[in-house]
Amino acid sequence: MRFSSLVDRIDAPGGAAWHIHHEARMAEARGEDVILLSVGDPDFDTPAPIVESAVAALRSGDTHYTPIAGRQALRQAVADLQHRRSGVPTAAANVMMVAGAQNGLFSTALCLLDPGDEVLVMEPIYATYEATMAASGARIVRVAASPDDGFRPDVAALAGAVTPRTRAILLANPNNPTGIVLTEAEMAAVADVARRHDLWVVADEVYESLVFAGRHRPFRALPGMAERSVTIGSLSKSHAMTGWRIGWAVGPEALIDHMDRLGLNMLYGLPGFIQEAALTAVRLHDETSGTMRDAYAARVALAARGLSGLPGIAMLRPDAGMFALLDVRGTGLSSTDFAWGLFRATGVSLVDAVAFGPATAGFVRVALAAPEARLAEAFRRIAGYARSLPA
Repeated sequence: MRFSSLVDRIDAPGGAAWHIHHEARMAEARGEDVILLSVGDPDFDTPAPIVESAVAALRSGDTHYTPIAGRQALRQAVADLQHRRSGVPTAAANVMMVAGAQNGLFSTALCLLDPGDEVLVMEPIYATYEATMAASGARIVRVAASPDDGFRPDVAALAGAVTPRTRAILLANPNNPTGIVLTEAEMAAVADVARRHDLWVVADEVYESLVFAGRHRPFRALPGMAERSVTIGSLSKSHAMTGWRIGWAVGPEALIDHMDRLGLNMLYGLPGFIQEAALTAVRLHDETSGTMRDAYAARVALAARGLSGLPGIAMLRPDAGMFALLDVRGTGLSSTDFAWGLFRATGVSLVDAVAFGPATAGFVRVALAAPEARLAEAFRRIAGYARSLPA
């Protein structure tokens, strides 16, 4: 039987990197002593007030259809949060509630891009970006970064990659997998490229509240960018709500109208009880995300201590988020062989960072998504494995 060409476009090669996580999950189910550091699923429980909001809503019968773009109170709460953090006037009409950041990116791509369009993405890029953009018929154009300068974005290369087909720039700030936060100068240079060439900027800012030092600046806060930016946000990592599937897209009102119509044909609205939980989460945003930020900062410090001085391994210390990249090129193994060898020898699962683009070949990504005692044990196992390798 024949299938749509879409099935080929969404089969991006980066997906193979998650095979190690699936193997680790199966080993865990068999009772084996594994430590899963391969997926960014926080080990924390969703805070109790958020859970209780959902439970109370369910008990009150909140199980019916809801507005496609989200309930007005929740959209307004997100708008107020965005206004407070960016300084840009933001109304509920600028907010579309979505089933997590991934759904927000997918919906944005379908509403902005046509077949043949190009989207510039600065490496390293999150593994699903390529297929998410390709679902619209567009294609990503990778702008490489170098590990020699810590994967800082090459804005000159970004400007040089613009063609008549370029429609948008997609960036993650803070970045996954590097944890890099763009500087003011880097953001201004990207914005200049967007304004000069009349491009959209799609800013994946799901880790914006997990910046360890200083304050994150939303991209839409830059001069002239609010009308050409789409901000993707989520509660998954900042509030340990990955399984709740709730997030938002913030952009010009005309775009939100288009996304509303797409949502009518895609999800037909999000569950009301989840939106009530999200409303509580947004109202407790700074308190909860601050606790998460401090916990991840402590785990980064723990990782740095545990991996210090290892032969052939160097950690790229992140500025934000819940991930760290390990440079394993000095071990003499490819990142693929290192990740699988480590898992088979010790039960610790990491992700081969080649999934995030050619620039990160030779690196593995560790998710700091385990209690500190288990993380410390994981780093002891990684150290033992590294020392067991031939010089």
